[in-house]
Amino acid sequence: MLCAQYNYLLADRFNWYEQNRCPINACPLVCHFPELRENPDYYSQKKTLPNLKKTHPWYKKIHSQVLQDVVKRVKLAFDRFIKGDSNGKRSGRPRFKKRCRYRTFTYPQMKEGCLEGNLINLPKLGTLKVILHRPIPDGFKIKTASITKKCDGYYLVLSLEDKTVPEVKADINPESIVGIDVGLKEFLTTSEGETIEMPQYYRKSQKRLKVIQKRVSRRKKGGNNRLKAITQLARQHKKVADKRKDFHLKTANYLLSKYDVIAHEKLNVKGLAKSRLAKSVLDAGWVSFLTILASKAENAGLLAIPVSAMNTSQNCSNCGKKVPKKLHIRWHNCSHCGCSLDRDHNAAINIRNRAAGQSVLKAQRLRKQ
Repeated sequence: MLCAQYNYLLADRFNWYEQNRCPINACPLVCHFPELRENPDYYSQKKTLPNLKKTHPWYKKIHSQVLQDVVKRVKLAFDRFIKGDSNGKRSGRPRFKKRCRYRTFTYPQMKEGCLEGNLINLPKLGTLKVILHRPIPDGFKIKTASITKKCDGYYLVLSLEDKTVPEVKADINPESIVGIDVGLKEFLTTSEGETIEMPQYYRKSQKRLKVIQKRVSRRKKGGNNRLKAITQLARQHKKVADKRKDFHLKTANYLLSKYDVIAHEKLNVKGLAKSRLAKSVLDAGWVSFLTILASKAENAGLLAIPVSAMNTSQNCSNCGKKVPKKLHIRWHNCSHCGCSLDRDHNAAINIRNRAAGQSVLKAQRLRKQ
């Protein structure tokens, strides 16, 4: 029902968009102007919900705030398409969702004391049993609750608030800085020469995935056995994704426990994902790792600084001279100063040196002085 409402509200937005835009930038002096329709914004679409429950009585089974959250999701998707985000970057045209693609709904507000032990009380759904990942800390208030359907069951995500916790402002040491160079031979190499091995979770599970994929392709479309095989395939893919995420979290925690400032390259992963290295690049999950690293650094009051990736592997980290080399050459030898070290180690040092000149670090040094 939420999926159908989402598609209806999105179609209403597209209908207004097509009727009120003009494909040309000029018109004759005498022309017919069509009657312009009022823009269906967040508030006008939210006002249609009471009438929806009159015309479609089965929508009364859904909590009112859950329906309002659907309107909000449509607004965010359409605004990113028309206006863009806070940085002005526009997203693609929002797509209508199939029933199997609409997996999450959210309660924007939760009552105090809704969670007691391993039971949670959700409006219109009643009391449900949950398996807590970890206990809720004392003094924290549950703000929102989201239910997501995945291949192996339903997941409940709670967002918490504690007004007594002050903002984290750690004392950053600008000298405790490291540069990391992510790669495919090793997952990453630090400017200190330390390497972390590439786990290759997807490649290691390819044999198992191939067997299950054959089962899916040999089952009759629309049959129950095919649905069982698809579920089995989805669980195997989720297992790979969970292993990769766990590896990213542990790696980010390890780096942030040793260094206050971590510098990394601004990577064009979309471009690399279209090359011959696509499978290895996506298996590494660089974007996911760097996103986790930036988020955890912010929460800890530390810094994760992106720098330009131009010529980090080509320039010598000792003298700065450019030493051209192809991708298969994994060792850096500089004829100008005699510097000889691993290519990724050389790139990591260059990344650290570039970050050391960032204005953020200069401000930290001035503050300490």
